[in-house]
Amino acid sequence: MDLTGRTFTVIGGAGFIGSHIVDQLLDEPVKKIIVFDNFTRGTPANIAKAAKDPRVEVFEGDITYPDLIDAKLAESDGVFLLAALWLLHCYDYPRSAFKVNIEGTFNVIEACVRHNIERLVYSSSASVYGDALETPMSEDHPYNNQTFYGATKIAGEHMARAYHHRFGLNYVGLRYMNVFGARQDYKGTYTSVIMKILDRLDQGKPPMVYGDGSQTYDFISVEDTARANVCAMKAEAQDEFYNVGSGIGTDIKTLAQKILDVTKSDLKIQYEPAGQTFVTNRIGTTEKASADLDFSAGCDLEEGIRRLIRWRNEQPGTKAYDV
Repeated sequence: MDLTGRTFTVIGGAGFIGSHIVDQLLDEPVKKIIVFDNFTRGTPANIAKAAKDPRVEVFEGDITYPDLIDAKLAESDGVFLLAALWLLHCYDYPRSAFKVNIEGTFNVIEACVRHNIERLVYSSSASVYGDALETPMSEDHPYNNQTFYGATKIAGEHMARAYHHRFGLNYVGLRYMNVFGARQDYKGTYTSVIMKILDRLDQGKPPMVYGDGSQTYDFISVEDTARANVCAMKAEAQDEFYNVGSGIGTDIKTLAQKILDVTKSDLKIQYEPAGQTFVTNRIGTTEKASADLDFSAGCDLEEGIRRLIRWRNEQPGTKAYDV
């Protein structure tokens, strides 16, 4: 899709990834960007700078209310759907997860068809794969998910596919690996491993690693993840799903040491007995996204950590590091 003069709705646009998509859309010749968010996890601070642009409209709404979705999609050309409850929230509150991640996603898909939306970019997750049966995981890797969060994302993928074949919905889905970066939650219950390590360092405590630290993941910066969304909106491919990752595996022990090195900390990793872990090995292939979406990650892990810390230095109640 040519973005020139078009109107886009970013559902979950005040959130972690969504706010970065808004920022990057402002670098494009778009007509209007509607930030649709219920501000449960998204914050006004995330979009404070973007909201000063006259092309940006901020609308407080919830995807569980179809009439609110209709009101904004009626004037949209393209939609980015990011609103969802996260993995641990789904684990604790599966009925809420069903209401938001499945029924809410259906509301958006239905509205896209009703209003002839030209293209939907759906945020799925590498959680659909579960633990890797082989690495790196291609998009043909079997669904090996055992979590309710992953189940909701599988449902979303197949609802979009069904509406593509039944009603011609033009969509692509993005399966995010481990996204990290500025604006990631550092106060809430459901924080990332990088934020948890930095929280420990702020308190003068060593990073805690559970088990031997061999759990290996594919980390990708939020800036790259947002760019993948914009690339997906511009691309021609339909009815396909794409890994969004770096294609590089980093184990938790190495990650913790890298954070210690970047922050110039002399603390040592504290090892604890292995606890509950949903996934221990997840690395995705990148060839399909590169070929079809013209997307490849451009920010390596160390630079991404430095960017995150520079943002975090500006937040209240956090320790500042010279990075």
